[in-house]
Amino acid sequence: MEQQSQSTELVVGVDDKIHPVKAFVLGLQHVLAMDLYIAPIIIAGMLALSAADTAFFIQMCFFGAGIATLIQTGFGLRLPVVQGPSYVPIGAIGAIGGKLGMGAITGALLPGALIIALLGYPLKWFAKSVHRFIPPLVGGTVIMIVGISLMPVAMGSIYRAEGALGNNLIVALVSAGVLIICMLLGNKGNGLGTASRLLSVLVAIVAGTFTASFFGGVEFTAVQEADWFSIPTVFPFGAPVFDWGAIFTMVLIYFIILIETTGTWFVVSTVTGKELTNERLNRAAVGEGIGCFTAALFGGTPMTGYSSNAGLIAVTGVGSRIAIMASGVILMALGLMPKLSALITCIPEPVINGIFGVVCVAIFVNGMKVIQLVKLNERAMMIIGVPILLTMAIVVLPAEALQSAPSFVSYFFSSGITVGAVAALLLNVLIPNKEKAAAAQNQDQPRSA
Repeated sequence: MEQQSQSTELVVGVDDKIHPVKAFVLGLQHVLAMDLYIAPIIIAGMLALSAADTAFFIQMCFFGAGIATLIQTGFGLRLPVVQGPSYVPIGAIGAIGGKLGMGAITGALLPGALIIALLGYPLKWFAKSVHRFIPPLVGGTVIMIVGISLMPVAMGSIYRAEGALGNNLIVALVSAGVLIICMLLGNKGNGLGTASRLLSVLVAIVAGTFTASFFGGVEFTAVQEADWFSIPTVFPFGAPVFDWGAIFTMVLIYFIILIETTGTWFVVSTVTGKELTNERLNRAAVGEGIGCFTAALFGGTPMTGYSSNAGLIAVTGVGSRIAIMASGVILMALGLMPKLSALITCIPEPVINGIFGVVCVAIFVNGMKVIQLVKLNERAMMIIGVPILLTMAIVVLPAEALQSAPSFVSYFFSSGITVGAVAALLLNVLIPNKEKAAAAQNQDQPRSA
C-alpha cells in the first residue's frame, strides 16, 4: 500500500515519556474501545466448546493479545499498535477444529507464525512484497471481503441461538441499535461524544444483556464457579496435532492477516507521521509472527493490529507507545482473571452477534475508504468484483458439497475470506496495468530539447 502524507496533531508523541498512572489510564481507554472478545466467542460457538472451555479460550485470547501488543509495540513495529484476535481465520479455524479437534488448530497455527517471522528476518522479503503485491486496491478489497464474508456468520448465529427466534431478534436489534447510536453520537467533538464512542461496545453489551434478561436468557452460574486468578499453561487444549492440509491452509490465512494488519500499520504511520521504512516493516513481520506464535502456544488465535485503535489515536491525539504498552499489560492481567472471562461468556449469543453484525459493516466501509482514491477502470472493477463474487459463492456453498473433498480443499473452501483474498492477489498480478506501464514508459523516454 502506498503511504499518504498527512499533517499530525498529536498531543502526546510516539516516543514521549509519560507518567505510569497516565499511561495506565490512556491504555485502559484503548482496552475499553476494543471488541477483541467477539471473535473468540464466535469461534467457541462454532467449535461447540463448553462454558468452562469457552471462558478459558477467551481468557487465553486476552493473554495472547497482551503479549502480542508488547512484542509489536516494544520490539517489532515500534509504533502504537494494539494487537487482538483477527476475524480473518474464523471460518478456517472452525473447519479445522470441527474435523480434527483443538490440537489440530494449535498444530496448524504454529508453523505459519514462524514462516511470517522468517519473512521479516533473516529473509527480509516482507517489505519488498508489501511494495509489490499490496497496493491500496488489493488491501481495500481484502478488507471489504472480510466484512462481507463474516456478515452471514453473525446473522446465522442469531437465528440458531437458544431461545425463541423472535426474542433473539429483539435482543440483537437492541444491541446493534444502541451500538449504532453510540457511534453516531461519537461523531460529535465534545466530551460526551468521545466517551460515547469509546464505550460504545460496552454500552451496547449492557443494553443487550439487560434486554435478554427479560426473556430469561442470562445465567451467571459460571461466574460464581470461576476462580479469581489462574496461571496460563502451554498447550492448554492438548498436544498439537500437525496435519499438512490444515497447516497449508493456515499459512495462506496468515498471509491474508498480514495484508489486513499492514493496512492498520499504514493508518498508524499516517496518523503519527512516522515513516514505514523497509527495516521497520521487516521488524513488524517478525513481531507479528512471534506474537501469533506465542498466542498459539497458550491456546489463543492469530493476532492482528486493530484499526479501531488506530482511529482512536487520531481522535485523542495520544500516540504514545508507552500508553499502548500499558494496554498490553492490562490485557495480560485480564487474561489471568478467569472470573472476567466467565463473565464475558455469560453475554447472550444474540447480543454478541448483533454487535458483530455492525462490526462487519464497519470493516466493509473501512475497506471502501482504502480504495476510494483508486481510479475505477475495468481492471480495478475486476480485481474488486471477482473476489467479492467468489467470496459470496463460498459463503452460500452448501456444507455437504465439501464432505467428500480432500482435507486441504475442504479447509480452503470453508473460508470465503481466503478464496477472495487469494483471488485479489492473483488478479492484481495477472491483469496487466496498462496505465502504470504507459506511465513508466513515458518516464523512460528522453525529453526532447
